[in-house]
Amino acid sequence: MDYGQNGLLIDTPKGAAIYTVRDRPAFQDEALAIQEALYNPIQHNPIDELLKPGMRVLIVHSDITRATPNDRLLPVILQEIIAHGVKREDITLLNGLGTHRLQTRQELIKMLGENIVSNYRCLQHDAYDQSQLVQIESPGLQRPVMVNRQLFEADLIILTGFIEPHFFAGYSGGPKAILPALAGAETVFHNHNPAMVTHPNATFNKTLGNPLWEEIKAAAECIENTFLVNVTLDRNNRITGVFTGDVIAAHQSGCQFVRETSLFNISEPYDLVITSNSGYPLDQNLYQCVKGMAAAKNAVRKGGCILMLAACEEGLPDQSAFARWLKQAGSPQGLQELISQPEFFGQDSWQVQIQAQVQAHADVFLYSDGLDESQLKTSQLFQCQNPNDTIPELIKQYGPRTCVLPQGPLTILELTGC
Repeated sequence: MDYGQNGLLIDTPKGAAIYTVRDRPAFQDEALAIQEALYNPIQHNPIDELLKPGMRVLIVHSDITRATPNDRLLPVILQEIIAHGVKREDITLLNGLGTHRLQTRQELIKMLGENIVSNYRCLQHDAYDQSQLVQIESPGLQRPVMVNRQLFEADLIILTGFIEPHFFAGYSGGPKAILPALAGAETVFHNHNPAMVTHPNATFNKTLGNPLWEEIKAAAECIENTFLVNVTLDRNNRITGVFTGDVIAAHQSGCQFVRETSLFNISEPYDLVITSNSGYPLDQNLYQCVKGMAAAKNAVRKGGCILMLAACEEGLPDQSAFARWLKQAGSPQGLQELISQPEFFGQDSWQVQIQAQVQAHADVFLYSDGLDESQLKTSQLFQCQNPNDTIPELIKQYGPRTCVLPQGPLTILELTGC
């Protein structure tokens, strides 16, 4: 199982179905693949026609909770920008944190590399700092949207990222580099509000027709002079695809690529689903692990069981709004009551809501050596001390039909006909 940074071995139940992402060949020369994609974009002018001396370039990158290989992707992009006469002091890198915490300098170095952090202007988005934000409006937006003002101070904006299945936005990457990555907190809260998150189309594998993603798309289309650079990865974090050009068209091409490798049809749900949260960096905390629970929910029967295996080396995290919501709930039943209250809205409420929906559908057991007794109690999940001891007991209690998702939310299971 993908677990933490080193993986976890379990005894697979006899007859269990195992679903892993279908193999795609990784590029032998990643830098060359990225460079070629920059010159052969989808529905967009190539990079050399966009760059000229004296222009200001903004590069948006994802944060430390994402697997984007920034340290391999960004140097190639920067090399092309510099080669076309743009000065280093006219280049800004912006960490698209959404409402996540700021990264430390050491974390930035781990993400981007010492050379980039030491030699380029590296900024971090703060969704709570009103001075960083400006308002955008368009006919496609039902309400005002606040985004980082750096988007309007650059002549060219390069949006980088990683495309993978997403539990309520359909797929990551693409326009999500604007909303939520560079949006104000209230904008993120409204985009992730209970009505949006519970919409039947707000799920894995759906972008078009997903109201949450449609708002994300409309916000991104308000930003001019953008150029997308998204990648797909294999299980070893090697690049298997590079999708560049128009933010929407290139992203849709990448989504189709991921769909072909990640989507599996099943004829009936399982009694027990054993899942991970795709390991590091996505299973650093329990907040992120709701994604793996949501992936398992798609495959488990009503009243069945999910066993989540996640390292959670950063805890819940303890100081997060997510942890505060869980503590306020006090129990699994309290969690169901909490999400039904009118005042249930704000930071991390969407993650709590989805966890509650998963638990209303199936029992969830958690194995994590990164959480202590107090944190496990706060999680409102059943505790698993040892997966190999627990799995046979779960089969006795819930039934024999079992499936295993070693890569967790990187695999999408859909019932045939759904």
